[in-house]
Amino acid sequence: MPLLFACTTDVGRLRPNNEDAVVVDAELGLAVLADGMGGYQAGEVASRLCCRTVHEHVRDTLSAIPPGEEESLLRAAIQAANARIYTDALLHPAHHGMATTVVAALVRGQRLAVAHVGDSRLYRLRQGQLVQLTHDHTLVQEHVDAGLLPAAEARITGYRNLVTRAVGISPALACDTTLQTIEAGDTYLLCSDGLHDMLTDGEIAHLLCRQAAPAQVAEALVAAANAAGGHDNIAVAVIHCAPDPAPRSL
Repeated sequence: MPLLFACTTDVGRLRPNNEDAVVVDAELGLAVLADGMGGYQAGEVASRLCCRTVHEHVRDTLSAIPPGEEESLLRAAIQAANARIYTDALLHPAHHGMATTVVAALVRGQRLAVAHVGDSRLYRLRQGQLVQLTHDHTLVQEHVDAGLLPAAEARITGYRNLVTRAVGISPALACDTTLQTIEAGDTYLLCSDGLHDMLTDGEIAHLLCRQAAPAQVAEALVAAANAAGGHDNIAVAVIHCAPDPAPRSL
């Protein structure tokens, strides 16, 4: 089915520089989004290195991967990014301690492979219903999972952005993956916490349900996050699985 891709990123209203990065490659069926962290400009370096490395790895190896191995491919790509960021931080003192979250989606045939580390998310909108397909690697999410914090309070607690996993922190990295079956009409959203901290799932669903091109939806999401405060950098990537056009009658 036809795939429509769009992405954008914005510095937000409070941060002096943008540490989010996003890459889409419609030909590969790939979207990668990263939210960097670290000292002065180091977070920006980490997120860009991550997106670039994942993109290059998928581009260079996808044709050799048999169907059904897309999760392994994304996992290897993120491991490659982890090694590259970790090594760069060792070689450049100004980059010491830099790291990044990442979420990557690869569409191949009827399959959508997803891989992520940290609290950048992937949502699916199907027939008006929004579902989060990733599970945050944060201290807050661990407390919610353990029953120590009500889910309703997770959005307002002061430590909601403390991630428990990040790309580039150490040579070893645990990366979560999933494989989904896509349907015509699905819309998938990759986003950094600069979006999902500012907007509720209901607000995100409302904007995704608008009958507009993915680029317009992406810009509307960023505008809404800024209108809600824009407390952080904002990055989004939208993938829409357009239905095949009906054949014209003769």
